[in-house]
Amino acid sequence: GDALVAQVPALMLSIAAASIVTRVTSPLDLSGQISSQFGHARAWGPVAGILVALGLVPSMPQLIILPAAALAGSIFMILRKREQQANSDSALPIITETPAEISWNDVSEPAPVILELGYSLVDLVDDRKGAPLMNRITGIRRQLSRELGFVLPLVKVQDDLSLSANTYRIRIAGVIRGEDRVWPHELLALDSGEPLAGVDGRAVKDPSFGLDALWISNDKRSDAIAAGYTVVDPPTVIATHLNNLLSMTASELFGLDDAQAILDALRDSYPHLAKSLHPQPYSLIAIASLCRALLAERVPLRDFRSIAGALAEVAAAGFEQAVLVEEVRQRIGAQIVQTIVPLGMPLQAVTFDSDLEQLLVQAVRIGGTAAWPFEPTLARRLTSALDGAIQPLTMAARSFAVITSPVCRAAVSRLLRAQVGEIPVLSFLEIPERLQVEVAAIVGGMAEPAALPPGNHSGDGHA
Repeated sequence: GDALVAQVPALMLSIAAASIVTRVTSPLDLSGQISSQFGHARAWGPVAGILVALGLVPSMPQLIILPAAALAGSIFMILRKREQQANSDSALPIITETPAEISWNDVSEPAPVILELGYSLVDLVDDRKGAPLMNRITGIRRQLSRELGFVLPLVKVQDDLSLSANTYRIRIAGVIRGEDRVWPHELLALDSGEPLAGVDGRAVKDPSFGLDALWISNDKRSDAIAAGYTVVDPPTVIATHLNNLLSMTASELFGLDDAQAILDALRDSYPHLAKSLHPQPYSLIAIASLCRALLAERVPLRDFRSIAGALAEVAAAGFEQAVLVEEVRQRIGAQIVQTIVPLGMPLQAVTFDSDLEQLLVQAVRIGGTAAWPFEPTLARRLTSALDGAIQPLTMAARSFAVITSPVCRAAVSRLLRAQVGEIPVLSFLEIPERLQVEVAAIVGGMAEPAALPPGNHSGDGHA
């Protein structure tokens, strides 16, 4: 009896092996085949049956054999249920995507801002390496959102094998706005204007401001700083470029959802003011269009209460969209000027002489609602003269604005943005009454620059 009891475990294994020996097909991997078969219910059913039969024999140790039979039976039931469930699942139809099927995600890109990286730049966004570029991008979005007055969309970062290894590309609103190269294991030394000594490196142009720069190795950092260069790392180069492009294209990123979000925020703090704007007399599209027009000229929406107050004030007049923008600008002039010159500092002004300004006003009145009312000859004269006038101010890093008549302000601003660059253009009616204005240059005339007294310089359109 005791000898038989000792042989029960071996007996259980031999029975299970016997029940599956017919399924062994590969003599090269006998142990693997046997172990895999123990996971089938059909291997444990006969074991449970044979042990029950042995337990019914009077001379057998029933206290050992019957619990073993119960265990084998439980394993059999569990495995059987699993196999039945697997069979029912496999009976379900399997839906697979075929190459011929196309979804909207394949033909559209929902992200309005995309940063594409060559494969050598992927480490800049790798979490295992601190993702320095992602941290810079997050900081840029937060800062610009506060400055502009609305939440900028997320920046989608992705690798692009079609780009060269060190190249990055910035897409905004579906258009490629910038593309350049950086070397992830080097530093960019920017020429500050007066370098004290030469530094060896790869000569390039800074992608953000077009300054002369050098890509240098890390061990030359101290030498470059001592020579008068400003040294920045690759994530800062890309982030600064992205920051500039987002600032310049903020109007293209502002949509109807952003206009609704601004109105909702206004409604929470000033419900009656918000009610006086929308849905009557202004539609959501009209409000969004006004906000885009302001953003296009670097006018932030931070103090939207003042903008909303100006809109409510002129609502009864029923102005057209272009005129409405100018009327609102005149009522938030102090807010606009603060984006150009710090508090307490005089505004450096570039004005037109009377003859040139009369030509501009006449062209706008004849052109009516035309976006480009100036004749090509007049436009070339204007842009060339202005470019020469603002060069000294730009080189001296002085904040300035072009001041002209309210009639032609918008047209002059569009022309300068397209031909010269981001230059603030104000009308006389936008200048706060107590702001000191200093005429830095007069375009089109030989008059000497003179200081204008504080006040609203509407006058007759002359500088």
